[in-house]
Amino acid sequence: MSRKLIAFILAAACILGAVAASAEINGLKGDPSEEYYMIQFVSGVEYWFPVYAAFKEAGNQLGVKTFYQGTTEYDANKEVEVFDQILAKKPKGILLSPITAEAFKEPIDRAVAQGVAVVTYASDSPESNRHGYITSDNVREGQYAARALGNELGGKGKVMTLRNPGQSNHDIRIDTFIKTINEEFPDIEVVADEPTNQNPDRAYTAVLTVAQKHPDLGAIFMPEASSAMGASRAAVELGDGTAKIKVICCDVNEQILDMLKTGDVYGAINPDQGMQGYFGMLMTFMAAHPELVHPMNGKREMGQNPIYIPYVDNGLTLVTKENADYFYVDKYAQSLGYKDVQDMLSPGDPSKTN
Repeated sequence: MSRKLIAFILAAACILGAVAASAEINGLKGDPSEEYYMIQFVSGVEYWFPVYAAFKEAGNQLGVKTFYQGTTEYDANKEVEVFDQILAKKPKGILLSPITAEAFKEPIDRAVAQGVAVVTYASDSPESNRHGYITSDNVREGQYAARALGNELGGKGKVMTLRNPGQSNHDIRIDTFIKTINEEFPDIEVVADEPTNQNPDRAYTAVLTVAQKHPDLGAIFMPEASSAMGASRAAVELGDGTAKIKVICCDVNEQILDMLKTGDVYGAINPDQGMQGYFGMLMTFMAAHPELVHPMNGKREMGQNPIYIPYVDNGLTLVTKENADYFYVDKYAQSLGYKDVQDMLSPGDPSKTN
């Protein structure tokens, strides 16, 4: 990581910290009528739940309304439809995980032109006019996975990848994994790079097909949890009940956590969802209230929103059988004082802080 990038991240963290401190010391509050939406694709994916919980927690503390929204299908057009429907409600801000960068450049630019604060998280649309982006370091995730599997295989063997073409953060993870294997483990061959679009059945079929051509396949990397469920099922089947192929993914859900504990999945690299949601809300709130901050960039004088935070790293953790118990989403919901996950996903109530 370059010195300039490190310096920028530290500066962004200081700004965010200052806003949080101001909220605590001065009783900073938004207007109770302000509405902030968190939008993601495939809203039933468990990964998003803790992100929203922390988004809502920050919203409650700031005294504004928060809502969980998304699509039920992995479809760019449908997510844009949801975005447009929410934009018609004239929200104060949107925290968005765009399914692809290209599909959301125009919608984001249109929202910003209408005065709506837009921050992206987990995935990005970097050519758009969004006010900020918060995620884990996707390059670091790909490097970490490559080195973990490369060392586990003793620097020799065959690996494959599964991907979701067009989803920017996932492509970065896979591209980085392949690059790191090729550069640092010359005796490991990447024999296949198959699309799954987060479909466990496609992942299962892809692994069985590749393993038939390469019986000595040693490991698989994929950028999310859904594909890992199918890949692990194939790995266990090929090993006659024991996963002979190492499966490592990004993100966790209940099934992946159970598989980690039984050894059916080797490891999972998980972004800190709570940090992502909480600081995502703070970034969106800042962009919606540019009067709070006075950057030395001249944008305010030119009639522009002075808030622009191109990248904040929310951190990540390697989840294994040893620490898997800390990542169950139902336990997380209960620890925050909610009855269950559905209660956690309900609209934010500014009168409550959990």
